[in-house]
Amino acid sequence: MLNPETFDFPTILETVAGAWVENVVRGDPALEPAFIAAARRLVERGAAAISSSCGFSIRHQPAVAASANVPVIMSSLLLLPALLRQQPPRAKIAVLTYDSTCCDEDLLGVDDPAELARIVIGGIEGGQFWHDELKRPAPPIDVAAIERDLAACITRLHAAHPEIATILFECAAFPIVAPAIRRLSKLPVYSITDLCRLTMASVP
Repeated sequence: MLNPETFDFPTILETVAGAWVENVVRGDPALEPAFIAAARRLVERGAAAISSSCGFSIRHQPAVAASANVPVIMSSLLLLPALLRQQPPRAKIAVLTYDSTCCDEDLLGVDDPAELARIVIGGIEGGQFWHDELKRPAPPIDVAAIERDLAACITRLHAAHPEIATILFECAAFPIVAPAIRRLSKLPVYSITDLCRLTMASVP
């Protein structure tokens, strides 16, 4: 998300004051005014749409969307309801997340118990990337570490849930290894970058 070469359209960045990986992932309601302020700065600078660099920012989706007059897509988790409807009722979706202990059901945007039962959550907590991102400042992203941890996670999940038919990355760093995970899993892989491209293709 932070690499300007990711997209074929220009991007601008704002930092949410006081937001670090730990308090965004675990959820800190006190951050909401700072998220709103950052979104408003982006709009003032000409942003046509707003996203975030952490899928757990979905907690602030309603507030940020209410404060901006452009499309707001704070997390790839917004895709879940649509992805569930792409597959037959027996199929499951694997949500691969930075930290499964913090990816609660209330973040998924799905209320139907039958639909919730089709969502399998797996995290890479405890791995190298997880530890690196908690440092201040975080070191450069270790792509090999992300790929290794995600490969182990999806292999483990698929063994327990062979009905998995789609993968959704929650973490905005994971798209960097999406091609590798597609090859390994032989499954569709969706991420925040896909949602960003869809949104930007739709705005005037």
